[in-house]
Amino acid sequence: MAGVSPNQHITAMIESGAITAAVPITDRQVQPASLDLRLGDVAYRVRASFLAGRRRTVGDRLSDFRMHEIDLTGGAVLEKGCVYVVPLMESLALPAGMSGAASAKSSIGRLDLLTRIITDHGVEFDRVPDGYNGPLYVEICPQSFSVIAQTGQMLNQIIFRTGTTVIGDEELRAIHAESPIVSGEATISSGLGFSVDLRPEAGDLVGYRAKPHTGVIDLSKLDHYDPLDFWEPVRTGTGWIILDPGAFYILVSREAIAIPPHCAAEMAPYLAMVGEFRVHYAGFFDPGFGHAESGGAGSRGVLEVRCHEAPFVLEHGQIVGRLVYERMAEVPTQLYGAGIASNYQGQGLKLSKHFRARRP
Repeated sequence: MAGVSPNQHITAMIESGAITAAVPITDRQVQPASLDLRLGDVAYRVRASFLAGRRRTVGDRLSDFRMHEIDLTGGAVLEKGCVYVVPLMESLALPAGMSGAASAKSSIGRLDLLTRIITDHGVEFDRVPDGYNGPLYVEICPQSFSVIAQTGQMLNQIIFRTGTTVIGDEELRAIHAESPIVSGEATISSGLGFSVDLRPEAGDLVGYRAKPHTGVIDLSKLDHYDPLDFWEPVRTGTGWIILDPGAFYILVSREAIAIPPHCAAEMAPYLAMVGEFRVHYAGFFDPGFGHAESGGAGSRGVLEVRCHEAPFVLEHGQIVGRLVYERMAEVPTQLYGAGIASNYQGQGLKLSKHFRARRP
């Protein structure tokens, strides 16, 4: 059946050998519509980011670009501004007609940790071609903070698609009419548009900006770091802020978003012409995110924003991105937020789970 594979289909793929791993896959890796992928034992420092290309494997390209090898089994520092390639524990043998799409997990994107899946003979980042049979690798490039990474950690997730999965605008409007997918008016054009919140209901804190010179973040330490050691609070009483070129910001959407149980969604750019910035879209939204049936009443989307060449004024209510909704092949047996300790159900402005919860 066409659609995104739910958790029960992913479990069946593991049992059938379509997904294999050097170390047995655990139940906690299987999410409502995705599979978490684990780092292997070694990282290769490489000279530059690369794709394998149609005629070559990742191993071939590593022989061209690798500089040195780093053992991850006890944890190792991956330095800001450097590029690393790590073989993942999981491999795929997808059936004909099925492809994959990968993304950084939410907490990883919020650390400005650029992580992209690459494959043998691959010509796109984060895309696994129809019927792919082979290993998976992740390219890691810390942008704002150096990090300590370790074997077995899960930085990325992958969904599996069969056939046409994208829900068109007319169908999406019908879904919204039956069960609202966004608070307020729905801006639907090639997906659901969402805007930035720069007029909070209380106070003047609207986001955070990454500090340029900080310590290292150990990815294994949760609820550990003081946000003020790594982030500058962004405040405004005017309803607008000026983004600095090259700076990385955590902001939040004005709208509360919901993903019905029979849908999944992927964050995508809105239009390149809207301004000199990019909202990072390394994110999948699982069925049940913000949905009432799974313990939510709408959840706001956290925005990972980087300004480009020129300073840019970002204003309250400006549309900055869109969610592309996709149909599930079947309703998952487990929804986001419903008994699986989902970290971001009902979220507002929130840093990654590595930081202590506080509002400076």
